[in-house]
Order: sequence, then C-alpha cells, then structure tokens
Amino acid sequence: MTTAADHRRLGRELGIFDTDPLMGAGLPYWLPAGAVVRHTLEEYVRDAERAAGYRHVYSPVLGKRELYEISGHWDHYSEDMFPPMELGSEQVVLRPSLCPHHALIYRSRSHSYRELPLRIAELGGMYRSEPSGVLGGLTRVRAIQLNDAHIFCTLDQAVEEAGAALALIRRAYADLGIRAARHRLSLPGEGGKYVAGPELWRRATGLLREVLDASGVAYEAVEGEAAFYGPKIDVQVVDGAGRESTLSTVQIDFHQPERFDLHYTGPDGARHRPVMVHRSIIGSVERAVAHLMEEHGGAFPVWLAPVQLVVLPVSKAQEDRAREIVAEALRHGLRAELSGPEDGSLGARIRASRLVPYQAVIGEREAGGALAAVRLRDGRRPGTLPVAELLRRVRERVAARGAGLWEA
Repeated sequence: MTTAADHRRLGRELGIFDTDPLMGAGLPYWLPAGAVVRHTLEEYVRDAERAAGYRHVYSPVLGKRELYEISGHWDHYSEDMFPPMELGSEQVVLRPSLCPHHALIYRSRSHSYRELPLRIAELGGMYRSEPSGVLGGLTRVRAIQLNDAHIFCTLDQAVEEAGAALALIRRAYADLGIRAARHRLSLPGEGGKYVAGPELWRRATGLLREVLDASGVAYEAVEGEAAFYGPKIDVQVVDGAGRESTLSTVQIDFHQPERFDLHYTGPDGARHRPVMVHRSIIGSVERAVAHLMEEHGGAFPVWLAPVQLVVLPVSKAQEDRAREIVAEALRHGLRAELSGPEDGSLGARIRASRLVPYQAVIGEREAGGALAAVRLRDGRRPGTLPVAELLRRVRERVAARGAGLWEA
C-alpha cells in the first residue's frame, strides 16, 4: 500500500525513475528528471569531499573471488553477493562493497606518516543479491551507486577523522533538508556473522564512543547491527510510513588493514599499521533520493529540483517573450522550462507545476516591460519583478543551497 508521499508513486509521477520486467526486479532506471537530481546530488557530494581534503578515484565493479576472501566478505557476507562468474581459470564477482578495492589502491603505493590522513572517495557501483521479497522502489535495490570513502590514518588521528565525517553528514543533512531520527552505535551480536578479534572490536567501539560523545549527539547502542568487520555509527532516518532505515554511516576498522597487510612508515622509520575509517555522507544515491522525495513530498530543495523555474505565458502572444526568459535562465545555469498555452489553461499549468520552486507568469504587461509575475510553490506571491532581479534571486538561492525559497 502506498501513501501520498510514497517515493514509488512520486518517482513515476515526477519522472524520476521507473522499472521494467526485462531489466529485472531491483534494477530501476533513472528518467531525465531523476538523472538531473542524481547528477546534482553527486556533484554536491564531490564538492563537499574535495573541500574536506578527499581525493577521488574510480575502481572496477568486478573483483576476483580471492579479493573478497581476503577482505572477509566471502566468509561473512557471501549470501548477499551474486554468484561468481567463470572467466577462464579464474572466478570474478560483482563487488558488494568498495572497501576492498580502496585497500588495494592504498596498498599500491608506499606511504609515510606525513601523508596521513589519506582520504580516498568514490561514487561507485556495488551489487547486492537482495531477495525479491524485500525489493521496493529505490530503497532496496540490487544495483547501488554508493557515496563511499575510506580514510587511512594513524591511531591518534582516527577519532578526529571520524568526527569530521560525522560533521560532513550533519552539514549535508542541513543542505538537503533531511532530519536525522537518531544516531545508533551498532555493535556485534551473537553468532558467526562477525570476524574474530575481541580486542580489535573493543578498541574500535571505544573510539566510536569518543566520537559520539565529542559530537554531543544523543545515541543508543544496539547489538546485532554492526558490519561483519567492525562497529559503526549509523545515522537513522524515518519515512512517512514510520519505517526506519540507515542512510549514513561512520566506521572504524582495524580488520581490513590487517587482512590486506597495509602499512605506513612512521617517524621512527618502522612500519606501522594504519586505521581505516569508512564513511558515507548520503549512503546510496538511490536511498537518498527516495528519502528526499518522501521527506519533501517531491518538492526538492531549490538547488536540487529537476526544474527550478517554469515560465508561463498567459497566451500565445507572450510565448516568444517567455522563450527568451527561459533561454536567459538557461544561460545563467538555471534549470528552466516553458509551459505554454498548448499545455492547457493558465490555472491548469500552474497546478501542474506546483512542485517547481518558482513560476514566472508572463502577461501582456509583463512581456512589454521585461517583467514577470512571480509565484512560489509554497503559495506566496512576491509580486511583479524585473526578470533580471528574479533570475538573480533564484541564482542566489541555488548557490546558497539549503531549503529556503525566498529572502525578503
């Protein structure tokens, strides 16, 4: 059963995504409006990461089975992985995670303590063999575009780096208009799901508690929710139906640096083992967009909206002027469209554009005076403004990000 703010309904209504049986369950495709949202979100994340000192890489979506045997995924996570594919005498696997690849990237060069922390980020594909019964919309899929990063640092740097990652998440949530429901310290439970090494688990858990305590956020420890290789901080969100899910994570990992024999040269000239901090600001792009649709009812923040400005000529007589305004907006880097009389009455076109942040109505008076009658999607009507001023204000709101529509 879907609700008014269900992203599956909104996604199809707004042209964000769709599915086809020939592509398969859990394999949605992005429509043009969705591609705009996804691209804008990805560029936002890359910009935020670059500003925070991350360096971006690309790595293959396939890896030899041996890679995941070393990382521990094969022993502890293979039920969620696609079966291996025979490639000559080797077996290759669609990756379920990016961290083994980033460990190899780190290992490919020698490192000094002077280089640390080394922050490696990637928006990359990964694949999970999810059961068909749990698949739905964009929230549970089999092909995932993950905003992932791994920080290789000294033990003394781990708390500061994990805390900085948590601050990046908070900033992104503010810009995207996302509310965190709670923070969870996810700990191991009983059973063979988790790697051995009680001392490593104890150290990692202690460091994450330091991070949470220093950040000042309330949190609760929950057993049975850790990654198989270590504890993590999960930032939880709740959808319109009250269902809770994890959107962002921060993890401290001693396991994989050991498994891949990672090291750096310390000030003493000896080899030392780095700590690996895993973090994802927005988690998977799919789940982030699904949550944004439901959180905002399809009314994306101005900077993220597929269409930021719609220009509505009252009649055919103003259509040429309206096209000029659209062209001018596009030259200024805005996402603008024309909704002309052939699309229906003015009232019908205004209703059809209800989720577009800004509507510029062009009547006879406006067309003759380089003006636009401005309407906001929240119902406010700032009045008739020079087109140049309207475009300036919209550009300012886009540049500022955040959820605000109009400054008085």
